[in-house]
Amino acid sequence: MALSVQNYVKLANFYNEMATVLSAICVEKGGIAIENYVGRFFAADVLEYVVEYGNRLKKSGEMIPDEIQSMMDLFEKQFEKVKNLTTPNQKPIYEMTLEEFEKVMNI
Repeated sequence: MALSVQNYVKLANFYNEMATVLSAICVEKGGIAIENYVGRFFAADVLEYVVEYGNRLKKSGEMIPDEIQSMMDLFEKQFEKVKNLTTPNQKPIYEMTLEEFEKVMNI
């Protein structure tokens, strides 16, 4: 996937929609706290990917609008709170090949 602001916005929108669904699941399961929901680990992995994509986009030199930059900063702050929940491995998920990812996920 070529680095672009449009792709970043798509990833950010996916994360936001997913967070909404995770909250709805927690409500449906009796109002459990999101901190106690097993899906929080997946959400942390997705957020890690979104943040890293943003970091690489910044380094690419592409012009990033102010509102997108603000969104990147917000995601970075959110990630700092949950980075201990990301999947532990030798290599960050965003640097894995598909084969490495499948092996780690036991697919």
